[in-house]
Amino acid sequence: MKYYGWLLSSAVAALGTAQVHAQEADPFFLGTLRIESSKAQALLGNEEIDEEDLENRNASTTKDVFAGESSIVASGGAAIAQKVFVNGIEESLLSITIDGARQNKSAFHHTGNVLLDPALLKRVEVSEGIAPADAGPGALAGRIAYETKDAKDLLEEGDNFGGMASATIGSNEESGRGTLTLFGRQGGFEWLLSATRHKSGDYEDGSGNRVPGTEADLTDYILKLAYESQGGERLEFSASQTEDTGTRSAQAGPGGILFTRPDFAAVVGRPSVFVDALSRRTSYTITYTDEEPEGWFDPMIQLSYNEQEIDASGVWGVNDSLSGIFQNEWDIGNGTLTAGLDFFHETATGRGRGPGPFGSSGKEELTNVGLFAQARQDISDRVSVSYGARIDTQEFTAATGQTFDDTGVSANAAVDVILSDRWTLNAGLASSWGGYELGEAALINFGGAWTYAGITTSRANAARIGLRYASGPWEASGALFYTEVNDINAVIPTGGNRGAVSDLVSRGFDGSFGYYGSRGFFRANYTYADVELDNVTIGSTAYYLGRPMGSIVGLEAAYDVSQQWRLGGTAEIAFDNHDTPVKLSGYEALDLYAAYTPKMAPNVEIRLDVRNVLDATYASRSSDGVGMGNVVPLNEPGRTFELTARVKF
Repeated sequence: MKYYGWLLSSAVAALGTAQVHAQEADPFFLGTLRIESSKAQALLGNEEIDEEDLENRNASTTKDVFAGESSIVASGGAAIAQKVFVNGIEESLLSITIDGARQNKSAFHHTGNVLLDPALLKRVEVSEGIAPADAGPGALAGRIAYETKDAKDLLEEGDNFGGMASATIGSNEESGRGTLTLFGRQGGFEWLLSATRHKSGDYEDGSGNRVPGTEADLTDYILKLAYESQGGERLEFSASQTEDTGTRSAQAGPGGILFTRPDFAAVVGRPSVFVDALSRRTSYTITYTDEEPEGWFDPMIQLSYNEQEIDASGVWGVNDSLSGIFQNEWDIGNGTLTAGLDFFHETATGRGRGPGPFGSSGKEELTNVGLFAQARQDISDRVSVSYGARIDTQEFTAATGQTFDDTGVSANAAVDVILSDRWTLNAGLASSWGGYELGEAALINFGGAWTYAGITTSRANAARIGLRYASGPWEASGALFYTEVNDINAVIPTGGNRGAVSDLVSRGFDGSFGYYGSRGFFRANYTYADVELDNVTIGSTAYYLGRPMGSIVGLEAAYDVSQQWRLGGTAEIAFDNHDTPVKLSGYEALDLYAAYTPKMAPNVEIRLDVRNVLDATYASRSSDGVGMGNVVPLNEPGRTFELTARVKF
């Protein structure tokens, strides 16, 4: 708490400087908001992975999306197993959206939270710890917002039809991946249809050992329809389904039934059996916006339904979420004000397939209604601020039929202060009410009826303060961060006690150094995250909470040799972590690529990726079970050559 108190007082002092300059604001000029710039947001811990980043990384998995990052990492294995961690905190404690649609957490702890295919990703916005009020409810440790491309993002000027196709083959697991996307418009109507198929065998690690249960067997479909009137009123509908149906490693558990554990290579003392598992995410979203707003009316209205299903052999579970938002953006003095109402109704339903108490079933429900407002302003030529609040009220229905309700308030504030022509100070604070947590769907009442005595609501407090230096093409930044999440109810309750609570803390430092030239860039990121659960270094199977990250370096570079050739790569370096009971060994993983666009065919790209160039044998720091004596963690793939051909027409 001393660390948080120091950060709190420092951030408050920085925020206070905004008031000194308030009289300099011009209430009639509305330009680009400096605090919303990518550089200011990055120092606040709000990273944007844009379309160029995604193309450079040639992302085919969630893990690839965050290559080269140090504060945002994803675990490995098959798509069904991959989870994202932000400063060591699992994504289930963040607000996750895809095209604005709220995503629920996993129905089973050995699988990932959000099954995702990145083929059509346009950008990813990540808030680390401090999320704005309009990020939605439940943003305890921040948010991750995925946005996919529309037809209008892909069509060339004057064209009414187009398409993209790509094919990738890989040497390690004899993999094949193909994507076909077609899109068009006629008058005010737009449409897009995309399909991806990814199939492979089990991959081999750097020592040449096959890692069983890691085959790729993913299918993804996306449909988007839109109509935009001549006045700019736009109505969009999107539907998507992503499915992983590969053969996964399973071991016997309680009741003698099999549980698929795609996040482990094996469990010591328990023979593995290989069975078909299922992870399926289905989403529907309808959105109304005004692309040419006039006056005070600049609305966004959205209604979404999302379902995430897991079949883990011995247990089955599904999480579904119906969510909606109505918001409007107003121009205010030198800035904007976004305010509105949002809601969600979510259920967790599961059943066991074992004998007696291991064949039980159950259901929990959670309803939330929130009001929010977030302002963003340049209040002088040197000071920019962002501040907001929201109030949420919830009703939780337990598997016993009991109901619990509560109301909480969240608030946030951030400031960006230009100290000189090269130095900028940035600071932020947030206190976020999390409310109740749904339990793990697949295990509701598994082995015995759950109890709810002592169940309560969670709250997070976060602070961040940093400096940024920029001189020509050179940039450097560093920030201290602190996030605590208190009174987290047990999602996987020991003895069925859902009222048990835990406290989680992530504290540390984010640093970045980079060169950004006209033909290329180099960027080095460093993050130290000390993650504790109930005042003890967190373990590597603290599901729905976090992982012991320690010190991680992320590197990324790209250089345009000519208009036809581009070279680049990413690297992840993890240092030894001595804070855990068993030392977690460090590793170095390097990926390189070369991309060629023929001069006579500018819509064609041929690309060679060499992943894990050093052929290292290692388990990612974010993987489950690392450092545990009863688990064999998943090693990452060894050296892999991938050849990709991509064409636009």
